[in-house]
Amino acid sequence: MVEETAIFAGGCFWCMVEPFETLPGILKVRSGYTGGFVDNPTYEQVKAHKTGHTEAVKVWFDTDVVTYKNLVDLYWQTADPTDAMGQFQDRGDNYRPVIFVNSEEQAKIANESKEALASSGIFGDDPIVTKIEKAGVFWDAEDEHQQFYKKHAETYAEEKQARDAYKAEYWGINKK
Repeated sequence: MVEETAIFAGGCFWCMVEPFETLPGILKVRSGYTGGFVDNPTYEQVKAHKTGHTEAVKVWFDTDVVTYKNLVDLYWQTADPTDAMGQFQDRGDNYRPVIFVNSEEQAKIANESKEALASSGIFGDDPIVTKIEKAGVFWDAEDEHQQFYKKHAETYAEEKQARDAYKAEYWGINKK
């Protein structure tokens, strides 16, 4: 087994865990904060736009089972790459879409995938605005934000309705 990590930001981290965690080859997924300028930020600080961080998920995966490209492909189906200032009902820079890369190889895969998506025509004339940035420190979110979809199924179902509509419209995915 070869273990690697990947970090993706695409709106509220509550809705980003399940799609990755349920994929074969995923070892662990943690909600957290990255891309900011404050050490050990709290949810309230990030939500108040006081730290520069974005909500993100860190994914540990077995490269013998799932590739980084597979994860990037799943990311595009999970986060709207045309919305620079939030995702679905979540608005603000702390919900911006970013692929945080850990290596030159990840950067190459993410950039090639972004270019392919842009030329695919899926989003018409809307530009792909998702940033690809070098990963920095990833701070784990508080315990109440970990595994939110399992702990608060009813709230989670409400939160992900707009994301499910996006998946159905652009990717033909009708999973609820």
